[in-house]
Amino acid sequence: MFLKMRWFLPFLFLFFTVSSFGGELTVTDSLGRSVTVPAEPQRIIASGSGTLRLVTYLQAQDRIVAVDSAESRVSFIPARPYSIANPRFRDLPVFGEFRGLDNPELIAGLFPSPQVIFKVSPLSGPHPDQLTSKTGIPVVGFEYGDLTGKREDLYATLRMMGKILGKNRRAEEVITFFEQHLGEIARRTSDIPRENRPSCYIGGVSFRGGHGFTSTEPGYPPFAWTGAKNIAAGLAAGKSANVTISKEKLLEWDPEIIFIDMNTITAGEQADALHQLKTDPALKVLSAVRKGNLYGVLPYNSYTINYGSVLANGYFVGKTLYPERFSDIDPVKKADEIYEFLVGKPVFAIISDAFSGMVFSKIDPEGK
Repeated sequence: MFLKMRWFLPFLFLFFTVSSFGGELTVTDSLGRSVTVPAEPQRIIASGSGTLRLVTYLQAQDRIVAVDSAESRVSFIPARPYSIANPRFRDLPVFGEFRGLDNPELIAGLFPSPQVIFKVSPLSGPHPDQLTSKTGIPVVGFEYGDLTGKREDLYATLRMMGKILGKNRRAEEVITFFEQHLGEIARRTSDIPRENRPSCYIGGVSFRGGHGFTSTEPGYPPFAWTGAKNIAAGLAAGKSANVTISKEKLLEWDPEIIFIDMNTITAGEQADALHQLKTDPALKVLSAVRKGNLYGVLPYNSYTINYGSVLANGYFVGKTLYPERFSDIDPVKKADEIYEFLVGKPVFAIISDAFSGMVFSKIDPEGK
């Protein structure tokens, strides 16, 4: 009954907040604003961290007519699968700065003009009402959510975007896809006794840029999904997306297995986790480092959560911690299956090459 209600409630939300009349829809967005938009618009822009990613998941990326500055830059590290799969984004006009700092004048001057603006974290940058008053274009606000405690926010956003875009079926396919994979990971790991779960740590976690080895996440999703014994789980009661742990605590807790978010290399040569593991005597005495239990995982946060990458990390973490439970899983193939479904192309090799083949591999901090 609970499972049925979980699926039913988001559907009710959409039923009562979307109405149509002729060629228009009236929706209630995440700010509680009533917004009238064209039905199935063919020209849109996606403002805010992660919005374009979700539009791509819904297979509506061909309707994008302009991008923000984050998409127009040719990053030296390709860490966003949806962007790798759609190189045309880099050639589109720019409508403003990243993280929702939209430029109304640039938007008003776009040709062809967008019919609607999708805006995740809608209070970042110009208020949606102000943006509409200056451009004449309706703005719909959304919440990005996540695949842990805010999963229903993500699903409600996918459904609302899908309703506006005429992509209802695709929205449900994406939601089912996530639920099936999360269920599969849980099925393989849920009955493992705690004493058989090795302690672990994720270092180098990005947050608005690259960070070093002591940057971690108490609620790191792959650890949560696999029931891993995350040594940092108690920090900030698991509510903070990113915390810095002291080296003293790391040495005290001494995790058996360590994972490194490979986006750490964007922190700079002297500040990244690999350099620190190679040069810091205190870190070299960690058991996982001495025994070679150090593994690279896909970049996780790059213009907010890369859902496909963190889901693929879930399988790799599961196989590393409990190899007998994932003996039939090839994490590389699984990653490309996920990418093909979500962004339309298998892009693992491109990402892996950018990180010198260290993703889903053992890492030797000495580079031997």
